[in-house]
Amino acid sequence: MLYDYIYLITPFVAWLVAGVSKFVINSIKAKQLAFGLIGYGGLPSNHSAIVSSMVFLIAFKEGITHPAFGVALTLAFIVLLDANSLRQQVGKQAKAINQLNQSSDKIEKPLRERMGHTRLEILAGVFVGALVAYSLFQLLQLPI
Repeated sequence: MLYDYIYLITPFVAWLVAGVSKFVINSIKAKQLAFGLIGYGGLPSNHSAIVSSMVFLIAFKEGITHPAFGVALTLAFIVLLDANSLRQQVGKQAKAINQLNQSSDKIEKPLRERMGHTRLEILAGVFVGALVAYSLFQLLQLPI
């Protein structure tokens, strides 16, 4: 049955919902189709949506005492911390390098500066992940 594939379907749907939402939000902000803004950063966080969808699905289907929940939660924390801290630092370094490149004689393609996520973007991604996991769990009427 379809619910046999729920662990495969859920993160994909979360990625799709977050990506489409991000594209729509960026397009509204830019007042044009925002194909150039697709990628790292922005609201909601795709990474947060993907990992949190699995955390919530495991919680709904297996319960929070199941070992898989602990593993998923640990992985989610690593991804969320990375999205908020490490990747933001990479973006700051890219900005500094781009400024140095502007002042030199070399003409190089600028590095992407928008890399990390704000806490709001991460929280929005977690919300998307939870909503997708809950919706699919309810839609497919998974047996417990």
